[in-house]
Amino acid sequence: MTVFKPGLVHTPVTPFTGEHRIDYKLVGRLIDFHIENGAEAIATPMHVGEAVSLPDAEKRELIAAVVKHVGGRVPVIAHASDSGTGIAADLARFAEQAGAAAIVSTTPYYWTPPAAMLVEHFAGIASAVKIPFFVHNAPDEMAGIKVNAELCCKLIGRAENFAGVVDSGLDWQFMIELMTDAPRLRADFQLISGVDYQVSARAIGATGLFSTLASIAPKLVRAMYDDCRADRLFEARKAQEDVAALRQLVKAAGVAGIKAAMREMGRDVGAPRPPLQPLEPEAVAALKAGLAAIPALADEPRGF
Repeated sequence: MTVFKPGLVHTPVTPFTGEHRIDYKLVGRLIDFHIENGAEAIATPMHVGEAVSLPDAEKRELIAAVVKHVGGRVPVIAHASDSGTGIAADLARFAEQAGAAAIVSTTPYYWTPPAAMLVEHFAGIASAVKIPFFVHNAPDEMAGIKVNAELCCKLIGRAENFAGVVDSGLDWQFMIELMTDAPRLRADFQLISGVDYQVSARAIGATGLFSTLASIAPKLVRAMYDDCRADRLFEARKAQEDVAALRQLVKAAGVAGIKAAMREMGRDVGAPRPPLQPLEPEAVAALKAGLAAIPALADEPRGF
């Protein structure tokens, strides 16, 4: 299998119209913005893209539209997660046929399966495609269900295309164990940070980043990532501190916070789809003040 290294991956939001339909004109403008501002790959629709609010047909339509609009400029990583293994596998198969370069999948929604069931779930999705397959460890979003190093090592034995883990759990012990054990079984196994804390992840061996904050501050994220990729970890510290401040500012509000911050940067992508709600005016005012307090954002692009 050819080694696929995602690099700096932007995870776009999904823009909606006032009627909560996907705004495909804005999808195109947003994808162009990400590519023009440092994205080495696009992952869609991740949870920040409100994947759990998109019916299967919309997910397929969106993945196909993004692949077509990207037109080969960068790889597209399709997110295929569901509570049913077969449902996720069918989506992964569709994404491969549509032209996706890789698949990323998290633990099943709703269920809280033990590790043995997770191995079967991931193996079932991975076996549906020939393109690289990544597991997303996101316990904060998935009712505390975690991926562990032992599970990953078992999955290596089950899936030839299991390329690595995108980790959003911020569990340094797990990442150290993973990057001690997994590369012994698959030399090109990859750890990719799923949170914009790249300095510490790079020190453990992360080679890529799935960035949600690149929707707000692509230049800042790019500067941090480039320093980390070159192992200039001390030099990356200032950018990492600014990135951390931005993350803390929008973290509590989730997708609504990301979209509100994008609006303040001149990129209005509509409100979240219900049941998510946009920020109240008081929260928007606090967000605006918080953004103004991060000097690095003054150099960021405004608008699309």
